[in-house]
Amino acid sequence: MSLPDPFAELRLLSLRTLRGASYWSRRPVTRIDLHPGAYDEISSAAVPGFTEALLAALPGLVEHRCSVGERGGFVARLREGTYAPHIVEHVGLELQSMAGHDVGYGRARGGDRPGEYTVVFEHLHAEVGLRAAALALETVQHALAGALDGVGPAVAELAALARAPDVPPLRHAVRCGITGGGDRGAVRAEMRRRGVPSEGVVEVSPGYLLNAGLPYSASDVAVVLDAAPRDVPERYRDPEAARRLVSVLADAVPPEGVAVVPAGEREVMERVRRAGCRVAVFTVEGQLSPRESRDAYATAAVRRGRIVLTRDGAESDGGPLRPETPAAPQLAGALAALALEETYTNPIRD
Repeated sequence: MSLPDPFAELRLLSLRTLRGASYWSRRPVTRIDLHPGAYDEISSAAVPGFTEALLAALPGLVEHRCSVGERGGFVARLREGTYAPHIVEHVGLELQSMAGHDVGYGRARGGDRPGEYTVVFEHLHAEVGLRAAALALETVQHALAGALDGVGPAVAELAALARAPDVPPLRHAVRCGITGGGDRGAVRAEMRRRGVPSEGVVEVSPGYLLNAGLPYSASDVAVVLDAAPRDVPERYRDPEAARRLVSVLADAVPPEGVAVVPAGEREVMERVRRAGCRVAVFTVEGQLSPRESRDAYATAAVRRGRIVLTRDGAESDGGPLRPETPAAPQLAGALAALALEETYTNPIRD
């Protein structure tokens, strides 16, 4: 059987590292966007000698458990038939392992547009991760072409890169991060109106979270204004994906820090709780559910045109709701200011 040219079909669209927590992982990862072309429909099982050549060059692949959950799991997938993006993921991890780095996390998923795929895998050194991604793609292309002659030079190159200084870890810390598809600037303005200095209050668009990860390492408070991102590809606007994306903001909040979340977003609440956050809940209309009221660190609601804040069972007047600004940012900003009232006058941690 004559196969399409893998060097022409299987193309690298973009390549980057994500230093902070992201949609994909809390740890630093390398992200590759691939266009497999004709190899979107051609599995490893359909390419004579492919699996044998890959295992001869990278025998450590037998240790990859993959979704099977046991030693040899990935090899079983190769023999049954799996596809190029998934194979690039495992080869990228194994090349790093052969260079001396203990890495194991990776994912291959549908990409931002039809016919594209996103591959992510962890790295211990950013330059090693980037180069491993490119070398993994080349390794798979050569194996598909029946021309793979070992990976010794690739592993030697990665080992040399590993001895060079890495990119410094992300250490920047802020008071509060704000995300969502609504008016993030209005939340920041409301916090400033309530005495929180603008320095250290950061707006992070969902699109930035998706493509670059968090731009800081820690925040005292996270504000999820909504789970309706507008600046991301359609597949990330799916409710489940959108909630996962905006919840990334809570990964930077230390244990017992506070995440501000809209009422009704139960999945977001559970995600931020799993990150160790206390949850502050706001509602623009109606009442909070008994569970939301019981479990919340603090709440904000509207009553007769005024903001009512509740904390530790005690209500306080948060002032009038201003008609020139949407209600949700005002309530979210009021809760964020309340959560920061004991900390915002302190210097930002470095």
